Amino acid sequence: MMIEKISQILLVTWIIILGTSSSYAENKKWNFLIIVVDDLGQMDISPNNPETFYQTPNLEKLASQSVRFSQNYSASPVCSPARLALMTGRHPARLNATDWFHMEEGQGRAETYVWGKDIQHMPISEVTLAEALKPKGYKSAFIGKWHLGHDEKFWPEHQGFDINIGGFWSGSPRGFNEELGEGYFAPHNNPRMKDGADGEYLTERLSNEAINIINNFSRSDNPFLMVLSYYTVHVPLNAPKDTINKYDEIAENKNLTRLFTEEEQVWPTEEIRTVRINQTHSTYAAMVEHMDANIGRVLNKLETTGLSENTIVFFTSDNGGLSTSEGSPTSNLPFRGGKGWVYEGGIRVPFLVRWPDVGKAGIENSSVVTGLDIFPTIMEITGIETGTLDGNSIVSKLKGNTQLTEKPAFWHYPHYSNQGGMPASAVRLGDYKYILRLEDGRHHLYNLKLDPEEKNDIAAAQPQKTAEMKKMLLSWYKDVDAEFLREKDGNIPWKPEKQLIR
Repeated sequence: MMIEKISQILLVTWIIILGTSSSYAENKKWNFLIIVVDDLGQMDISPNNPETFYQTPNLEKLASQSVRFSQNYSASPVCSPARLALMTGRHPARLNATDWFHMEEGQGRAETYVWGKDIQHMPISEVTLAEALKPKGYKSAFIGKWHLGHDEKFWPEHQGFDINIGGFWSGSPRGFNEELGEGYFAPHNNPRMKDGADGEYLTERLSNEAINIINNFSRSDNPFLMVLSYYTVHVPLNAPKDTINKYDEIAENKNLTRLFTEEEQVWPTEEIRTVRINQTHSTYAAMVEHMDANIGRVLNKLETTGLSENTIVFFTSDNGGLSTSEGSPTSNLPFRGGKGWVYEGGIRVPFLVRWPDVGKAGIENSSVVTGLDIFPTIMEITGIETGTLDGNSIVSKLKGNTQLTEKPAFWHYPHYSNQGGMPASAVRLGDYKYILRLEDGRHHLYNLKLDPEEKNDIAAAQPQKTAEMKKMLLSWYKDVDAEFLREKDGNIPWKPEKQLIR
């Protein structure tokens, strides 16, 4: 595997030397700051939802300087596959990395059927953003949540990053403070970050590290890539008490009588599945506020060091907001479902891109884009050509072109999610979204322009469009060699070769 990895890196280097040049690369050495917030929903920030319960003034400011993509998607309804897609530009289904990465193989939830075969790490053979940029002289830093493999050999410093602070196997903070509780307060118990003072808040600590590294990068002639990957707002939820108290008072004044309603129950149980329909969770709100405030600090450091004008900032999330389990702290309405579901609430996520003097500022772009698109976008800007990628560059969209031909976006999740989501695949093209259930082959068609809540299934009413979308999905299965559910206790799940339409 290591030989294959070296060969790919050499190929990227050779292409840079002999390959095409770009006007962006010729005119300026662009830095890249990618900010990823864990489990942040589309409706959790005020640029997307002015009525949100959460206060995000710094993201409002960033949005006023950015292109705001209102129909952006993660590549998966759960974290690890989505993060792999961002790092490599390759679809997780192509690599059979379709569920969140567990500490050991074979820990995936099995209900009626056994989950699809999957791997539990980002393959070493994949070329990451840091590795692709390195031959161009880029220095790189990863800060925060990694969650792309249990063994140390899969961690950021072995995947091209010069600096790794806080990135290891875990998908959630491992800290525990006797007074303040588990999660976000030091001691952090993180093997890639020294503990600070007892009670130090993790979101602030990661931001401090980013600010220090930006200071160091400002003294160098090398361009840089920084991935600032917050653990927040992942469970276990925790934040400074004074901020929580502030939102307790605001929530009390809202006088809401209904916070939850029923969602479909996929698991074989009599227990009712609920989904949150109102944002009132004080601790979650406090976490969002501290996230926003610290992003403001990091962006201000770019300004004061003079790096802002040649730094492209990407802001996004790895999957939709947590609304159907584990405390269900947020609501994604009007979008259905949440983290772990292929409904809109599980995969539609925030995306802001600030590109000084080149990208449009303060506009909304309603093109369908995904987390897969960040990698090819950076490659086009830097003039680097790579092998086959599943994402598409959004450079033209950032410059204001809204007349481009739409391309299909795909999701594949042959698992029973911890959050209650069903095993399913989906494809989005234009206004239409097709969902195929992997247990029995039932399917649904929605017109998201007319029905963003995914309440009106029009599959039976539009059989031609349904068949067209299904054919597109079946063809994609072959392209990526997708895995599917497996037999359990004599129960045999749907397979694509059965070609069921019902």
